[in-house]
Amino acid sequence: MDGQQIHDSVKDYYGKKLQTSEDLQTDVACTLPAKKPSKMIQDAMALIHPAIMSRYFGCGLVVPECLDGCSVLDLGSGSGRDCFLLGKLVGAQGSVTGIDMTMEMIETGNAHVEYHRERFGYAKSNVNFVAGYLEKLGEAGLGDNTFDIIVSNCVICLCPDKKLVLKEAYKVLKTGGEMYYSDMYANAVVPSDIKSSPCLWGEGMGGAMFWKELIGVSRALGFSRPYLVTASHITITNADTCKKLGPLRYASGTYRMFKLPSEGTPPGPGSRVTYLGSAPNCGDTLAFDHQHTFPRGEPVAVDAELATVIRTSRLAPHFSVELGEGAESGTGTADDSCMDPFSLAAQLGSCVSKRKPKSN
Repeated sequence: MDGQQIHDSVKDYYGKKLQTSEDLQTDVACTLPAKKPSKMIQDAMALIHPAIMSRYFGCGLVVPECLDGCSVLDLGSGSGRDCFLLGKLVGAQGSVTGIDMTMEMIETGNAHVEYHRERFGYAKSNVNFVAGYLEKLGEAGLGDNTFDIIVSNCVICLCPDKKLVLKEAYKVLKTGGEMYYSDMYANAVVPSDIKSSPCLWGEGMGGAMFWKELIGVSRALGFSRPYLVTASHITITNADTCKKLGPLRYASGTYRMFKLPSEGTPPGPGSRVTYLGSAPNCGDTLAFDHQHTFPRGEPVAVDAELATVIRTSRLAPHFSVELGEGAESGTGTADDSCMDPFSLAAQLGSCVSKRKPKSN
């Protein structure tokens, strides 16, 4: 399938064939977070309309910390579950924009904007939806250097040109902004016969990126390295699907990566950073990713890039940074293995819960 055929197939699949998450043919898009959401997130989720919840097709939880007052963009917002969730969490002074190419999804989201404004107790809605392609954010009216945070939930795997999607995301992020997203990844390059199946593409498997490819793409575009937050194995119970896939395996991974300043990361041994304990709802420990946890008041050595991320992002007010006091190796320096969602899922013992096998 070429790019336009993929777009048309995905629009048809999610706009017409799938009415609820129960209609998924392989169950792969209904993953569970590897850890229980916080009470704050659970309370916000409880306010979301059941019709929106029933049309949720994501593969993770895309809620970073320090959201109050932020401008957020959701790539591939679907019916709007994550938009409305984040709309509550950013507060009345924040804003959330969802972009999706499927008009049926946009219409569902728009039909529930007023409902959620009332539920959240806001004078005016802080959530809006726009129609457009993730590869063409500018054409959808989204300006460069506009957003503090970009999220996406099991959507980039549906796009034919993932590098272009990430390039567009980089452009609309502010310097110091973050892309925090969950997606499906394969343990190898997906072969062409899997990519050519509309069903397997529609449910994320045909277009899933080999996880190692993400590292090179993010670096080439100017992002920081991808920091892996959490991951889950995807267990596929459908016998026909398993036969088609052969040795391919899939995992959902939640990553965060940042738009670094134009001068990049300064050379040097890194820094010591100390969490001040002031990030809302984080308590005495800020868990940045699966490798980096910052206890309140305890200096932690990090590499130069992570120090730059902390200094130039919305996390800066919640840390003190002693430049040049870190180490070039150890806590902050990453090799590819620490970004492997399959390895982390195995460590966490997390996997997707399946309801029952379905036929293709």
